[in-house]
Amino acid sequence: YRQPLMERMRGADGGRVESGSVGGAARAKGDRGEAKEKGEGKGDRGGVVPVVLGGVVQRDVPIFLSGIGTVQGYNTVTVRARVDGHLERVEFGEGEEVQAGQVLARLDARPFQAVLDQALAKKKQDEALLANASRDLEREQTLLAEKAGTAQRVDTQRALVEQLQATLLGDEAAIEAARVQLDYTTLRAPVAGRTGIRMVDQGNVVRASDATGVVVITQMQPIALVFTLSEQHLGAVQAGRAQSGEPLLVQALGRDNTTLLATGTLSVVDNQIDSTTGTIRLKAVFANEERKLWPGQFVNVRLRVAIREGALVVPVQAVQRGPKGTYVFVVQGEDTVEMRMVGVGRMEDGWAVVEEGLQAGERVVVDGHYRLVPGAKVRAVEPVGGGRARGGEKAKGESPRKEEAQPPAGKGL
Repeated sequence: YRQPLMERMRGADGGRVESGSVGGAARAKGDRGEAKEKGEGKGDRGGVVPVVLGGVVQRDVPIFLSGIGTVQGYNTVTVRARVDGHLERVEFGEGEEVQAGQVLARLDARPFQAVLDQALAKKKQDEALLANASRDLEREQTLLAEKAGTAQRVDTQRALVEQLQATLLGDEAAIEAARVQLDYTTLRAPVAGRTGIRMVDQGNVVRASDATGVVVITQMQPIALVFTLSEQHLGAVQAGRAQSGEPLLVQALGRDNTTLLATGTLSVVDNQIDSTTGTIRLKAVFANEERKLWPGQFVNVRLRVAIREGALVVPVQAVQRGPKGTYVFVVQGEDTVEMRMVGVGRMEDGWAVVEEGLQAGERVVVDGHYRLVPGAKVRAVEPVGGGRARGGEKAKGESPRKEEAQPPAGKGL
């Protein structure tokens, strides 16, 4: 005879199960009472919530426009040979800083020197012919005065003298052209800058028609940055230039959009908008003294178009978003919080500009919102890592993050 399974379970374990259920309920009730006495839980249950506080302050807020751009050399020059010839010497190093006028390379100058010598010899020959023709003209004029010559011979000789004078002018031009060609055999740096990789080695024959050239020189101090902004910002840029009376400040940031590489000024706004992208190109100039900007580098750009003076600001962490809009928790007289709707304008450099809803000097919650409800009692603690909260006083106590990191005892996964 087999006893039914349910009866065996009730007979064998019933007392234990019932005892466990009553004991578990009693323990749970005791835990809740203990937690209530200790003040744990949400702020609406009477507990004091640790928070980081900040203040509502007045400060000048810069207004920036953001864009992306590419660094370019202030001047980029490809040094090419202007005459054909044999490259005898290269007198620069790759990646070297050169000055304007510095000799970079020399071509074989002997053929061009020979042409110059020929032009100089031709001039001496024509000078001798002119001197002889001038003396013959004087003789003919003397004979004409003594009634021994004719006016026709005088005119013919005078024409010959003038012809030789013109020939001498042509000789001088030929000499100058030969000197220019000879000077082209010495390649000099047209601007100060940094040389790139050499594109022709010593010993090669270079030609004036070569497209590659010998080397590219890029001027890096100063350096230029070309970037784009949406066409809707053109009015703000123009207004900023008109109001400031001086070039607008431009910041070049790294790929992380945080690291400041260099600070420069706006130099050019392009004269037309790109209709295909709806953007306008702008150019800024940087001194680049620390060489943090390099030609071809992609950077993020911030253009300061105005400064809003005396604006009410709070740390951006204080601003929360809800179904009805943006709000902050404001600390009242007895360290209780009030949830207050606010109007927020721009957010710049970790600050939020408050258009309405707050007054200077009020305290707001910067961190610890997750445990707050209207009317909750709070106490100020230090931010994670210590220090001071933005716009607030140095706080005391422990960080709410540390308390949050320790789960209540007895809670398992």
